[in-house]
Amino acid sequence: MSEALGPGSRRHSVELQIDRVIVASFEKAAVTVRCLRGPVRRGARFNWLSGSAHAIDLTLTQAVVYGHRVAELDTGLTAFVSLRGDGVPRLMSGTLASGWQVIQGANPLR
Repeated sequence: MSEALGPGSRRHSVELQIDRVIVASFEKAAVTVRCLRGPVRRGARFNWLSGSAHAIDLTLTQAVVYGHRVAELDTGLTAFVSLRGDGVPRLMSGTLASGWQVIQGANPLR
């Protein structure tokens, strides 16, 4: 049985800050992110989006750092990632004035 993670939960949680949404369709997005809490592994599921009362269910399907695919993102790294699932239309690019969205979730079980 898996534990639902909320904004205050720290157990097994990972966080990505959304910098720029480059391409998005209804269920897929290509996004530039910064890893705030990691490592974030391929297959991580995100169920919380800052500033939104709506549920999301996004899965990290790919991460690219400096042109190379990686299996995980360490804290502090900036990467180009692919996300898939429910909630893609709620993702927005951030600016200094508007702030940045954060998604939170958990890595897949090994």
